[in-house]
Amino acid sequence: MWTKLIDVLGKICVVYDNLAKIGEKKRDALVTIDMEGLSKILDEEQLAASKIQKLEKERGNILKELAKNNPAINDSTKAEDFYKNAPSLAIEKRLITLHKTLTKNVDRAIKIRDNNQILAQGALDAVKVHLNKISNAAVEPTYGKKGGEIVTRQKNFDFKA
Repeated sequence: MWTKLIDVLGKICVVYDNLAKIGEKKRDALVTIDMEGLSKILDEEQLAASKIQKLEKERGNILKELAKNNPAINDSTKAEDFYKNAPSLAIEKRLITLHKTLTKNVDRAIKIRDNNQILAQGALDAVKVHLNKISNAAVEPTYGKKGGEIVTRQKNFDFKA
């Protein structure tokens, strides 16, 4: 069971590393406004998220099985304490190494995701500004009931956006 856990953690590490690489490609697509490329990248991202979900479920099942066989392991056991229950020092060291790698990969993927969200919001704001210019819209200096902008338009010509 411990070797299965090592195998699953290794796979999760790889998928998170790939997710970070996908995020870097997504950043490039957002910067260059490559909508076709972005569409493909979003599909890759969805596939990676699906793999992570499946692997995390598998990891949870393995942990439950290990907890059944070892009364020292329960829901509140921290990872460092859990690894000390490994049957050998080599397995414990491998689990600790995988844990550190996984933490690093997850943090990297989250950082890239957060940066991409900022880029995407900036791109949406730029689109909104250009649409407002086209429609001769003006943003009022006050906010609406729900905290949003109040936009007024002078109708120079008919168009549907």
